[in-house]
Amino acid sequence: MAGVPEKIQTWQMVQPTTFDRETKEVTPGKIEKIELPVPELKPGEALVEVAGCGVCHTDLGYFYDGVPTVSKPPLTLGHEISGTVVAGDGQWVGKEVVIPAVMPCRQCILCKTGRGNRCLNQKMPGNSLGPYGGFSSHIPVPSVDLCAVKNRGDIPLAHLAVVADAATTPYQAAKRADFQPGDNVVVIGITGGVGQYMGQTAKALGANTVVGIARNPAKLERALKYGTDFVINSTDKDARAVSQEFKTICKENGLPSFGWKIFEITGAKAGQEIALSLLSFVGKLIVVGFGLAKAEYMFGKLMAFDADILGTWGCLPEYYPIVLDMVVKGKIDIDAFVQTRPMSTIVETFDEAHKESPDKRIVLTPDF
Repeated sequence: MAGVPEKIQTWQMVQPTTFDRETKEVTPGKIEKIELPVPELKPGEALVEVAGCGVCHTDLGYFYDGVPTVSKPPLTLGHEISGTVVAGDGQWVGKEVVIPAVMPCRQCILCKTGRGNRCLNQKMPGNSLGPYGGFSSHIPVPSVDLCAVKNRGDIPLAHLAVVADAATTPYQAAKRADFQPGDNVVVIGITGGVGQYMGQTAKALGANTVVGIARNPAKLERALKYGTDFVINSTDKDARAVSQEFKTICKENGLPSFGWKIFEITGAKAGQEIALSLLSFVGKLIVVGFGLAKAEYMFGKLMAFDADILGTWGCLPEYYPIVLDMVVKGKIDIDAFVQTRPMSTIVETFDEAHKESPDKRIVLTPDF
């Protein structure tokens, strides 16, 4: 079949980093370039030639922090993918696409009741799609969930990889929060890979006020140019100090101190503690960022505040065209927050991204 390569070229996590609790020894993980056979495509499947794959904090968690994957290593990581269909489902061949990071089964009770983003049988590249992930030349995927890129203007196809997760996860979080035009929003981790899009998404959906909280001064300044109204630098401040600064912003600008929708993106204990300290009467805290830390909270406050704490996961595939349209029309800017690198730099890129959050989301482009 035209467009089908002899082999799939891929950078595979042969083993994740491991930590021996008894000896305290760390065994570094290994990523190696290998070849995988091209599977026989079944009806309803498509083979996508990868244009770009974003480096997500989740990938780093799998590789460095012992976060388990459904498919066991050896496994190719990467779930933020854009590309072109080259084989399989005839109605898709030749089309540019974004592959949803999580693809539901569409058969279970969760899928049938509108919660398919958390389908327990979902397929996620780089986690639960067999050995296949985005840090490859090609990837086989179900075609039913693909998002067609109909008119991207001058936006490089590789850049649209971030739509697969970083730019759609905030939209699902907003839906989970029952976001309404005129809402007031706090984004904790506004400068991160997902946080920067959470702020933009909230503003694009009609937020009255967006307050961004993070620690990088330059990135906080940048956030003010992309929909954020006020910023708080949380460096060397505990949750109480940040809360007081937030209340000052509210008082000085005639904003209520209650009813805010708070999006916690960092997954870090400090971010979680700040989020909990800001939760007040009839407010909502939406937990977007994943982390292994534990935070304490007096749950009686939820009753007294009539407040909510909610989790959110991924994004329903049916929301992808909406987000992609927002990107193409300039309501959400991705180019200012994306950089591309050759996929052959994956080892050093992972190391760099793990040690310090890059200024822009890194998208790796195949150079096999």
